[in-house]
Amino acid sequence: MDWFSAEGYWLSRLVFQRALALVYLMAFVGAVRQFRGLLGERGLTPIPRYVARVRFRHAPSLFQWHYSDRFFAAVAWVGVLWSAGLLLGLADDLPVWANLLVWAVPWALYLSIVQVGQVWYGFGWESLLCEVGFLAIFLGPATVPPPVLVLVALWWVLFRLEFGAGLIKLRGDRCWRDLTCLYYHHETQPMPNPLSWWFHRLPRWAHRVEVAANHVTQLVVPFLLFLPQPVRTGAAVVVIVTQGWLVLSGNFAWLNVLTMVAATTAVGGGLWSAVLPVDARAELADPPGWYVIVIIGLAAVLVVLSYWPVRNLLSSRQVMNTSFNPLLLVNTYGAFGSITRIRHEVVIEGTTDAVIGPDTVWQEYEFRGKPGDVHRRPRQVAPYHLRLDWLMWFAAISPGYAQPWFPALLAKLRDNDADVLALLRHNPFPHLPPAHVRARLYRYRFTDRRERRDTGAWWHRTLVGDYRA
Repeated sequence: MDWFSAEGYWLSRLVFQRALALVYLMAFVGAVRQFRGLLGERGLTPIPRYVARVRFRHAPSLFQWHYSDRFFAAVAWVGVLWSAGLLLGLADDLPVWANLLVWAVPWALYLSIVQVGQVWYGFGWESLLCEVGFLAIFLGPATVPPPVLVLVALWWVLFRLEFGAGLIKLRGDRCWRDLTCLYYHHETQPMPNPLSWWFHRLPRWAHRVEVAANHVTQLVVPFLLFLPQPVRTGAAVVVIVTQGWLVLSGNFAWLNVLTMVAATTAVGGGLWSAVLPVDARAELADPPGWYVIVIIGLAAVLVVLSYWPVRNLLSSRQVMNTSFNPLLLVNTYGAFGSITRIRHEVVIEGTTDAVIGPDTVWQEYEFRGKPGDVHRRPRQVAPYHLRLDWLMWFAAISPGYAQPWFPALLAKLRDNDADVLALLRHNPFPHLPPAHVRARLYRYRFTDRRERRDTGAWWHRTLVGDYRA
């Protein structure tokens, strides 16, 4: 079975499984905390209304058979506890068949959530977690060597993720080709973090170097993942370092973290032995025959499903973050094919005045992560994902992105809906609901060094006008 087993990647599998369990844990915790206001029976886009018009074969999910807020909470909490158990290594020494079933549970639960998550779960890192989580099912327990074919499948995910992102940039916004996109990106990205102001204020030559390095990492390095060691480890380390740089400069949920997690599978066991206080097992059992057959069948299916993402990569009309099957397997990825030059923010205000006039006092609602109060330092949120805050960024780009949930959001705020208010940082009307709410559009920019020193503000904003969705 030399062709089947990759004993040198025993530690790589261990690191990958622990890290993936942590990502699962964060994803399920986010679902527990946010689903009622977004997707619950009285949420902004209720799941019962969605499953009533979408068939199971288009969106396979447990919630197609039954939905209640209590049932969703139970599913999400099972995901939390199951992920915690995987993080503690409780599945490591199970028989192969049991290990596969145990790893299939969080995948099935999270796929069920994503498939009814609608616009709130329409991000590339959702399909990435489903795809990587599916492949993780077949890596096997610690008692047998990891299958080479599954490792190659994970490297293929990493290749599509990086190379697809690189191609979409070259084919998209001109600023990627003239190396100027980072003149704007740190300021206009969906949710800046505490270091984004400093990254934005780097000299322009540094921004150009960042873009050039990004092109090398995404267009050249992915091919090195399929070369022998130690080249493969070097390529994986480059991916991990560059993704870590993105973690430092922005809040992209678990996209960067999960990319680093996938890259750990390409790092040779020798490097892990040097940095971790864990020794590879001296003897591993031979994999059972049925397991070999299952993995070969899996590889054949993945080869067939790869036709569609490969065709997309080769197309001059390449699309980003698209799935070609309802199980979200072998997807296409990519990010920031175009860069916004100006940052707009939607600010929601309310008033207790029954009659609106020139003397009306309006008070702002404050969101947990997105810019609002100009003196509030941008938060570090990732790898947690604030779904409403992210959709507010899209809404500011175009009112078309705000349908149908934004009018529902205003209505819920007028009613002081507890589940929706739990998604916010500050409700200026804790006792009685406002008489009126409104939305206004502002242009935001980072303050320069002098403004920051003189005013203490991180942002400067200018009113554009009323916002209509």
